[in-house]
Amino acid sequence: MGPSQAFSTAEKLRKAGNSYFKKGRFNAAIEAYTEAITLCPDIPVYYTNRALCHLKRNDWTRVEEDCRKAIQLEHNSVKAHYMLGLALLQKQEYADGVKELERALDLGRGANPKGYMVEEIWQELAKAKYMEWEDLSSKRSWELQNLKEACENALKEKHDAFEMEGFLDEAGPTHMKQLEALGRVFEKAAEADTPSEVPDYLCCKITLDIFRDPVITPSGVTYERSVILNHLEKVGNFDPITREPLDQSQLISNLAIKEAVEAYLQQHGWAYRTE
Repeated sequence: MGPSQAFSTAEKLRKAGNSYFKKGRFNAAIEAYTEAITLCPDIPVYYTNRALCHLKRNDWTRVEEDCRKAIQLEHNSVKAHYMLGLALLQKQEYADGVKELERALDLGRGANPKGYMVEEIWQELAKAKYMEWEDLSSKRSWELQNLKEACENALKEKHDAFEMEGFLDEAGPTHMKQLEALGRVFEKAAEADTPSEVPDYLCCKITLDIFRDPVITPSGVTYERSVILNHLEKVGNFDPITREPLDQSQLISNLAIKEAVEAYLQQHGWAYRTE
């Protein structure tokens, strides 16, 4: 069989696999994709399609294998990095899993709207990052509480020593001021782990959620990409806030806001919460 005939047959098998997948016949789909891979082993989509079937069957080892092969063939495969990240998280390889999801998110931003996966990727990444924050926050809180108690005990010992030496009148007010100052120090130390409101400029004006893929319009308003694209498609070609004419081609990634969001999340892991 010549190369062109092999590719033609492989494509028919891919389409058959897609049909089986839609019907929930994952084993049949896997067989079709495997035959396609046998004929044309250098086409990454065959591997990502098969990986998705393995994902549906919770076969994370095979998901990982197919995704790694797809990435070898196409380094910028959003789906391969995304599913590889999920597989690694399932294997409790947390750091590598998050790294793959972050890579998928970066690659997915600005992608063709038909294959746009940013929200799906974000939800999984946010879930993993929030769990990490909860774990680290609990440890930091415990450490701060122990340190605070140690400092309070040290101040109490100093206060008791002053009492024994007959300096009670001077020691009382000083001790209270020191305790108040100590409380302020530890309150400040705990601020980063205390949930509050995300600054407005880091949130989409329509969804009110923190930005995933911010784009700016000619009028200077920043929106979440998927939301403004949906508006342009279903409502009309105009800016929903300024009402000025707007076309999809005029949307530009707002890198400054993207970096600001990343910096904020780095310091305030609680903001990854999606509920």
